[in-house]
Amino acid sequence: MRSQLHHLVSGMADRQPAAPAVSSQQVTRSYAELWEEIRRFATGLHRLGVRRADRVAVYLDKRVETVAAIFGASAAGAAFVPVNPLLRARQVGHVLADSGARVLVTSPERLAPLRDALDDAKGLEQVVLVGAEPAPAGGTGPTDRFAVAGWEALLAAGGTDEFAEPATIDADLAAIFYTSGSTGRPKGVVLTHRNLLAGAESVSGYLGNHPGDVILAALPLSFDAGFSQLTTGFHAGAHLVLVNYLLPKDVVRLCAEHRVTGLTCVPPLWLQLAEQDWPDGASNHLRYFANTGGRLPKTTLERLRRIFPQARPFLMYGLTEAFRSTYLDPAEVDRRPDSIGKAIPNVEILVVRPDGTECPPGEAGELVHRGALVAGGYWNDPERTAERFRPAPGRPEGLSRPEIAVWSGDMVVRDEAGFLYFVGRTDEMIKTSGYRVSPTEIEEVAYDTGLVRDAVALGVDDPRIGQHVLLVVTLAGTAEVEQLRAELLRQLPRYMVPQEIAVRPELPRSPNGKFDRARLRQELAP
Repeated sequence: MRSQLHHLVSGMADRQPAAPAVSSQQVTRSYAELWEEIRRFATGLHRLGVRRADRVAVYLDKRVETVAAIFGASAAGAAFVPVNPLLRARQVGHVLADSGARVLVTSPERLAPLRDALDDAKGLEQVVLVGAEPAPAGGTGPTDRFAVAGWEALLAAGGTDEFAEPATIDADLAAIFYTSGSTGRPKGVVLTHRNLLAGAESVSGYLGNHPGDVILAALPLSFDAGFSQLTTGFHAGAHLVLVNYLLPKDVVRLCAEHRVTGLTCVPPLWLQLAEQDWPDGASNHLRYFANTGGRLPKTTLERLRRIFPQARPFLMYGLTEAFRSTYLDPAEVDRRPDSIGKAIPNVEILVVRPDGTECPPGEAGELVHRGALVAGGYWNDPERTAERFRPAPGRPEGLSRPEIAVWSGDMVVRDEAGFLYFVGRTDEMIKTSGYRVSPTEIEEVAYDTGLVRDAVALGVDDPRIGQHVLLVVTLAGTAEVEQLRAELLRQLPRYMVPQEIAVRPELPRSPNGKFDRARLRQELAP
């Protein structure tokens, strides 16, 4: 019975041990080989003292060891915390401190810039380095704060005969995924094994994944849709090909090399891929392509359908707090290209007013998601959990305990046939390059530079990336825009860096003293 995340791999290792499970660059592991590496890592974690529900952070690019570490944490009874490899030191430090990670799996080149950012990560005891053995103290070696071990040495220390199935159940903590919040630093979304397995079953079901599929994992594994490539693929016994996206032509090359049958991307990447030259050997094996993280422009969708004439297009919508929520059946794409579809299997999507009553067709309301994919809330944050995770509307009055649903903050409208259409957000979140970015997080970094007196970040509609970031500031003293731009580039992930910086002598405020974002948006981001 598959009740925990690692059972996706162990089950396939029993059923099809020689079948390829995952490939990265020139390395391929069969399901049996991957399961052995997972068990060895789990045994190594136990030797380090890791116990049930301890957090294991994984800060790596996509490689076989990344997959083994994630599923090995599950096999040890721990919870994994995937850290976006694009994040800068200050954001990584926050994730490690907030999650209370006990172990960090990373590489020597990624560890070096982190050392000053780890001061607040009080729970960190052990770093496991992939790609090199630990260096002497003073480099990336042991310190008085945490010990350092090499990946290969850790795996060699214990045989798989020492592996013991953890005493966890499907309701236990499996992962914490960090996503931007509307009020500042990233918040951790708590996911159980049940959440992850229910998502894998639902998504692989409507995509029709099977053991003959070859899925190219082009999105970050720290992104819920990116991680879904692993779970849906392993659920079906498919072959996962990992790619650390460099250039669009790399995706084309890998599709040809591995005869890829399934590809999921966000709109900015699809726009780039649609402009590439796709030879028949790269395109004619594709069985489906899927979009998530924002609306795909109609012209791009049409271009992709010409490139992949045999592939079925799946237009999807989701949120980290509930993994996937809706998809548009490919048969409806021509009739309703602007729709986000209907609920995925085993999920109900409601459209409600602020008082919880359901909206009739044609009336905009908040999207509320109920079902097995609803996360357990935000880690260490009861206040924000109470805002977003609330009783599901319309449940029977006789229930002694309310069912909790996710109130997404997204405004949608349902048509007479039940299809949903995205309208907008109820908060100030910026949707860019497939990410939801908190304006407050950008503003905090701007203030920390000491170069600004006031700062407001806004999202500006952009046909290529959804929205780009516009930062409106009042500079401090003799500070200059280029100084600020350089500091933001150093401290923020690329997708958060403002494309525009507008300087004003004063920023307008509302009667209650807050910055008047609506007025600034009207003046600067029409």
